[in-house]
Amino acid sequence: MTTRQRQWTSLGLGTLASAAVLGACGAPSGEADNASTAETAPVIAETPVAAQNSPAIGGEGEAGGEGEGEGGEGEGGVSISAANADPVVYNSALAITEAHIIAARDAYALGQTDAAGEMFAHPVSEVLFDMQPIFEARGVEDFSDLLTDASAAVFAGVSEEEINTRADEIVAVLRAAAMKAPNDGSTPAQIAAGVAADQIERAADMYRVAAESDAYEPYLDGYGFYKAAVAAFEGSASEIDTDNEPAAIAIRAALSELQAAYPTATRPETLDADQSALTAAASEVVLATND
Repeated sequence: MTTRQRQWTSLGLGTLASAAVLGACGAPSGEADNASTAETAPVIAETPVAAQNSPAIGGEGEAGGEGEGEGGEGEGGVSISAANADPVVYNSALAITEAHIIAARDAYALGQTDAAGEMFAHPVSEVLFDMQPIFEARGVEDFSDLLTDASAAVFAGVSEEEINTRADEIVAVLRAAAMKAPNDGSTPAQIAAGVAADQIERAADMYRVAAESDAYEPYLDGYGFYKAAVAAFEGSASEIDTDNEPAAIAIRAALSELQAAYPTATRPETLDADQSALTAAASEVVLATND
């Protein structure tokens, strides 16, 4: 199997992405509420294959230096070399992908075609391209086509139901890939807490970025990260309560702050959530999950 080439040019999405928001993707905000019906669940392996939250995971939203294969850091702020051994980093790469799928699905329900199409395609160049050698080594077949096909379906104007079905299919593939994460002896609760912490940090960071402009893209990115954090935590909440109660308390507090910041996939007219509180809550989660 060969690594796929980056997809922006082939999909014609490069002309849609604004140079002012290279770390995000999307289109101007819509007016409708989030009307998605598709269900999501955490991208977390169900066996003891996780580790504590790792500093190898970038915490600056979608920022991060561009890496070269397994030796560098991918565009999504994920250490590609660490992902081969650290299950939190590995699963966080999957969660970043899920965040975009959630955002794409919900943006499409709002009639935000450009944003949805870009959100489906973005992880291919941002995460999956660099992670492909890791996936291949662990027996995970390249699933990039599912994302690019979903993006093409968006621009073809298919029904919301079909997009929801495609989103569910991608999430199912992410679940299967999570089952092949590296095993360092950590518990499922430690994975879930670490992945939730990573997504919470990204959501908090993207809110700050979103507040600096009127662009829809950063807000939608942050919304996706928030939803992926919820999925990661809720799938293992009782286990995290038992394994690390301070982390569970900190995660719930941070998710409460983020829920107020990202009420729906529709960008509010004013982003007036307390950014200091968001940052502090995310920091508490990181400290608690690293104890």
